Amino acid sequence: MNNILKINNKENIIYIFCGNNSIFPSAVFTIQKEAIHWIKENKLSGTLNKFPVDISVFDWAIKKEFFKVKNEYQKTPEFIQNFTCASMEHIHFENGKQKGGNITD
Repeated sequence: MNNILKINNKENIIYIFCGNNSIFPSAVFTIQKEAIHWIKENKLSGTLNKFPVDISVFDWAIKKEFFKVKNEYQKTPEFIQNFTCASMEHIHFENGKQKGGNITD
């Protein structure tokens, strides 16, 4: 089976854009600069998030010591499948202009 996604950076990072009020992402990039260019060019509003590849956000947050399981509920599928981490790098955009957040390369 061929991999569709070819990561071209050392850390296996992708950049996912979610538009305001969207349920699903509208774009995935392997290069941050290209993601930002696309957002600005189309005057989009939403969040660009830096995601690790081949590890869940839940497991990544535990590994990086951003999160520690404190009770049994936090081990359930319901919790894990909805888990997000405020420590993940992200940038907010309004009409294609950066309004907050930061992502390091």
